[in-house]
Amino acid sequence: MAENSGGNTVIGSDASFKGEITFEGAMRVDGKFEGKIHSKGKLSLGRTAEIQAEVNAAHVTIEGGFRGQVSAQDRVEIAATARVQGDIRSTKLVVAEGATLVGNVNVSPDALKGSAPVNPQQPRPPEPPRR
Repeated sequence: MAENSGGNTVIGSDASFKGEITFEGAMRVDGKFEGKIHSKGKLSLGRTAEIQAEVNAAHVTIEGGFRGQVSAQDRVEIAATARVQGDIRSTKLVVAEGATLVGNVNVSPDALKGSAPVNPQQPRPPEPPRR
């Protein structure tokens, strides 16, 4: 179920879908989603949300389950009820006490510059010869 609530799109808790979503304003997802989400606006993932996605938005708020990658130009907010597993890149990050966050985090003014992964693999130094 998708509805428009005063300019905000809401994907209800009874919805389950896969694919790619692009939007300009604000969206709230309370259902299940798998795929990619792109926005210049605000994405809110509600308490009942179960999301497996690659997200690129200005502002992301997570209250439910999330697995994947988040790139946010402004900020990422992780609520106490959130269960996050994945990589986060943003200029600001707020994590509430009680939230679960497992993954790699890059938070800095330059976090989104370039296309380097959140946790680039560093080459291992060569081992000394054994005698």
